[in-house]
Amino acid sequence: MTIADVKRILEADVLIGGERMEEPVDTACGSDLMSDVLAFVKDKTVLITGLINPHVVRTSEMLDITCIVFSRGKLPSEEILEEAEECGITVLSTKMTTYTACGELYVHGLPGTKKRAGAEGA
Repeated sequence: MTIADVKRILEADVLIGGERMEEPVDTACGSDLMSDVLAFVKDKTVLITGLINPHVVRTSEMLDITCIVFSRGKLPSEEILEEAEECGITVLSTKMTTYTACGELYVHGLPGTKKRAGAEGA
């Protein structure tokens, strides 16, 4: 699946990174707790969250997250968008809830991360 597929499935708006729409994504994660994201996420992941603060971008950069999707129609500040652009992270916004967005991606074939990052066999 690509970021363009994610955009289409979630009926999302592109806020930053329109030139990266063909980048592949392997998994998805829905969370407002960045500690959970740190524990479970791998690279080439779509992060779906309703949390709008700079920690989302910083966490995503550390984990090589490909795309952040802000749920419930939330729009981040220009500061957050600029930071995401500097990190090469695509940012989308969907009107769907986090739960619905995760479900839509799952039924369209994008799995979640099943094991802790760094865990044996992960």
